[in-house]
Amino acid sequence: MKIKVTLKDPDTMHDAVRDAVTRDVKALGLSARESALLIEDRTENESTEITHRWMEYGECLSVEFDTEAGTATVIERK
Repeated sequence: MKIKVTLKDPDTMHDAVRDAVTRDVKALGLSARESALLIEDRTENESTEITHRWMEYGECLSVEFDTEAGTATVIERK
């Protein structure tokens, strides 16, 4: 059986991208001001770039579960 579900969470992806970007930027050893500016810029750009292919509005994600194959597939948005 195949089950398709759309999940909506407006903050989760943005928060996850921000956390990853923050870790990377902190390793650069920049000043607090430079770090904050770079984190904000990268978070906005990368969050949009990553989510655009699979997430509508950056918050809706469709997944298809196939119980026979035991798989879950993220559906590209149209």
